Amino acid sequence: MDREPRSGCPINQAVEAFGDRWSLLVLRDVVFGGRRHFRELLAGNQEGIASNILADRLRRLVASGLLTRDDAGRGQRATYSLTEQAIQLVPVFAALGSWGLRHRATDEPLRVRAELLEAGGPELWSSFMAELRAVHLGAPAPSGPSATERLAAAYADALGQTAVS
Repeated sequence: MDREPRSGCPINQAVEAFGDRWSLLVLRDVVFGGRRHFRELLAGNQEGIASNILADRLRRLVASGLLTRDDAGRGQRATYSLTEQAIQLVPVFAALGSWGLRHRATDEPLRVRAELLEAGGPELWSSFMAELRAVHLGAPAPSGPSATERLAAAYADALGQTAVS
């Protein structure tokens, strides 16, 4: 992090690492949208993040140890990857989504993944995290039904599209 934390409270430490609106949404787009490049994150963000804000949040997420950024060569795009710390936020995202389902108005296509994560519980979260580790950390790919494919299919069905893996 760039500065000393306000306190040693675990909740404060978490909020300082990823708790602002844009950081959570950038992480959401990497985790659930599979977006790993600046332009993908900018174009795919439904909330309309500005490029300067995105650049700042990516820098902060790398500095706080939630993302890594590869050293792209000249003329190549930098790729962002989740760290283990960020992958372990999947249950937090599931809890935030569950809270949003109950207490805020949501759009059908955007709520289906939260519903699936809520229904699937820790077993689904664990499978999804294992798949994220394979993609972002180079861990062996898990066997069995793909949580990523289930989440993508649920979202595509809600949009009336065919899922693309």
